[in-house]
Amino acid sequence: MDEFDELQQEEIIDPKRLVNKVRKKRKLRKGRKKQSVFRGFFRFILTIILLCGFVYISKMPQWYLPRDAFTKPDGKSVVIINNRIVKNQKIFSILKNVEVPNVPIYMAKTRDIKQEIEKLAPVKEAYVRRYAFPPRLQIILKERIPVVTVSPDVKVPPVAAFSEDGVMMGKEFLPLNNEFKTILVLSYGNKGDDYKKWNGQKIKTFEKIVKYIETYSKEKVEYIDFRNPQDIYVKIETVNIRLGKIDENVYKRLERLPSLLPQVKLMDSKVKYLDLSWEKVNYLKLE
Repeated sequence: MDEFDELQQEEIIDPKRLVNKVRKKRKLRKGRKKQSVFRGFFRFILTIILLCGFVYISKMPQWYLPRDAFTKPDGKSVVIINNRIVKNQKIFSILKNVEVPNVPIYMAKTRDIKQEIEKLAPVKEAYVRRYAFPPRLQIILKERIPVVTVSPDVKVPPVAAFSEDGVMMGKEFLPLNNEFKTILVLSYGNKGDDYKKWNGQKIKTFEKIVKYIETYSKEKVEYIDFRNPQDIYVKIETVNIRLGKIDENVYKRLERLPSLLPQVKLMDSKVKYLDLSWEKVNYLKLE
């Protein structure tokens, strides 16, 4: 229905008044049209400004890692936390082989960094987080817990360490922090038992032997002499214990300790070792 049809429905009293009314409506429509055009133009300009601002902000240097981020261990561009075994220098030696991302930090891919770090024996898992303003990477390590250290002699520093799941940590990760309480196992790495081939089951066996001896003797185990796998000794404060070969009866033989240790302590002569290698016979070897 057009304007004239609307007017026909109204009672016409004054032609001049009718003309003014039509003019007002036309003027009102023109004003609304101008406002609509202005709002559209304003939205367009605002969109352009926002896009330009977004592009400008996305290219700000605060989004980009410095080109020397992986070669300058200053703790600003790369932050390493929760590492008690793997030294920072070791992490940076890996990062030197990784190209610094030439994209904003939020677009940087960190999977390669994570995978390379997790190749390190002590590292169970690695997490890489990205931060901006200033741009930096935070590397969080979840390390394996060493439970056994290996040395050829009591007076020689350890040459390797093992976690409870049997993963060997080489000499490059030693010495360990004093907070780690490990079982010292003496081994030459030969004579039919290369410690580099030990697995989680072997480590659990050492842990179980130590637990039995410390429970029955009430003394701490100083070390396990595994240099001859067919003739094993375990040293505690009171005496050196000869276990012989580890077999299915070794734990039954250890159950004799509570009744034998008091006899050792009463001996006037110096005892070389307490022999528990026999199934039914125990004896003390004097020096």
